[in-house]
Parts: sequence; structure tokens; C-alpha cells
Amino acid sequence: MIKEDKGQVSLEYLLIFAVSIILLIAFTLPLAQFGMEKSLDVSNSINAKGELSKLSNAISQVYGEGQGSKQTVYLSLDKAINIKITNSYLSASYNMKDGKIKELKLNHNSNLKSGSLFLDKGENKVVVEWPIDSGEMNVYKKY
Repeated sequence: MIKEDKGQVSLEYLLIFAVSIILLIAFTLPLAQFGMEKSLDVSNSINAKGELSKLSNAISQVYGEGQGSKQTVYLSLDKAINIKITNSYLSASYNMKDGKIKELKLNHNSNLKSGSLFLDKGENKVVVEWPIDSGEMNVYKKY
């Protein structure tokens, strides 16, 4: 009678391999998820800053063109955001998923009064205008 020990050795190797794979997945999957969340946060904040840049450029352009000029800007945001407006910069706080807050700030030239503008998640239509015979520009959201 021939003794067959090779089957048991193969089974032991398969079990060791399976346990190793499970341990590898248990440790790397949470790290991969953490990395993906961080990269999505960075991507979303860069997109928000890009959209604010459109608004800042529109404000500078209307200021450069003078009284009677008007420009409409369409901004698409992933989250609702409140923008603080002054005559020299726009700023907004962007909440990250890990609880941290990133401050977005863009400079521009204008004669705007200090104020704020709330933009919803999704598409927003914002009008920048400098009415004729007015000393100040206006920025408002159009519905």
C-alpha cells in the first residue's frame, strides 16, 4: 500500500495562503478607503476653488469694464457653500469629510460692499453687475 501525504501538505498550503490573503485584505482595505476619501476631498476642494475662480474673474472683468456692465456665471458645486465677499477677495470655508475645514480665498479688484452669498449644491446662476449711475457693483444669485 502506497502512503499519500501530498494531499495533506497541499491542503495546509491552501489554508495558510487563504489566511494570509484574508489578513492582507483586512489591513489594506481600510487604508485604501482612507486614501480614496482624502483624494476625493482634495479633488472636491480644488473643484470648488475653480468655481470660485470663475466668480472672481467675472467680478474683476465687470469692474474693469465699468458702469453698465454685467456678466452671468454658472457655478456647479458638489456641496452647498457660503461665500464671503469683500472689495478685494472672496473666501469660503470648505468642510472636509474628516472634519477639517479648508479655507478657500481668491483675490480680485472691485468696489463691492462686504457681504455674503450662499450657493446651493448643484448648478447656481450668479449675476455680477455694475448698474449705470451706481457707485457700487452687485453680486447676486438668480433663480
